[in-house]
Amino acid sequence: MTWWWIGNAVLLLVVVPVLVALLNRVLAALERIRAASDDILAGGVALAGELDNVPALLATTDATIRDVATGAVRYAGSVAKLLPSGKE
Repeated sequence: MTWWWIGNAVLLLVVVPVLVALLNRVLAALERIRAASDDILAGGVALAGELDNVPALLATTDATIRDVATGAVRYAGSVAKLLPSGKE
């Protein structure tokens, strides 16, 4: 019967405080993870607000690329007329 008392005392004085300390560390890590995920969510929401203009900006980029391509073709045509051909 005394072994039961010794086992209960060890459980109460050693195991329970160790479990409480481990649980405390896990909960502290969980709070840090929660804070980091909240920051990530806030950043994602802010970023999503900045993406509203992307379709208009892509249309502008496409128009600029068309203009540059047209100018490059004209330039290449003019340079081709100025350079002597190797067929002579």
